[in-house]
Amino acid sequence: APLYPGTAKSLPSAERERLIGQGMPYALRLDMTAALARADGLRWRESGEGPAGETGDVAARPEAWGDVILARKETPTSYHLSVVIDDALQGVTDVVRGLDLFWSTSVHRLLQELLGLTPPAYRHHRLIRDAAGQKLSKSTSATGLRELRAAGASPSDIRRLVNLP
Repeated sequence: APLYPGTAKSLPSAERERLIGQGMPYALRLDMTAALARADGLRWRESGEGPAGETGDVAARPEAWGDVILARKETPTSYHLSVVIDDALQGVTDVVRGLDLFWSTSVHRLLQELLGLTPPAYRHHRLIRDAAGQKLSKSTSATGLRELRAAGASPSDIRRLVNLP
């Protein structure tokens, strides 16, 4: 994805406030350069396998994301910020997510470090796909675990679908 070019970052604060006051759409972004100056050498523990076989101690690369969005005018908080805070508030120690979110963990580790939160262990699994090769996802109203079980899929069938032993 193209990185944010920093267009509004160079605006004087009074001009930003004026535009926001006029109801213009806006996004609150994490200044990646400033954030990385405060949190260098981030890593996470991966018990799954990343896209290129990454496992064990994985180096986070949040700089690849540029100045990530933390909130928007119409959305009080981004996915990245929400999951980091939610996991911490719930005392989550192990996170299991699809492989499509593997590199998002770099941003999550950065936010955890900046907020003083204990990082959980991670396991990313390959995606469950339909017959056409599309990932099964809530956002596409795809078949969920409940429906797979109702259709007769056994626990071992489900584990095999997500590449678990």
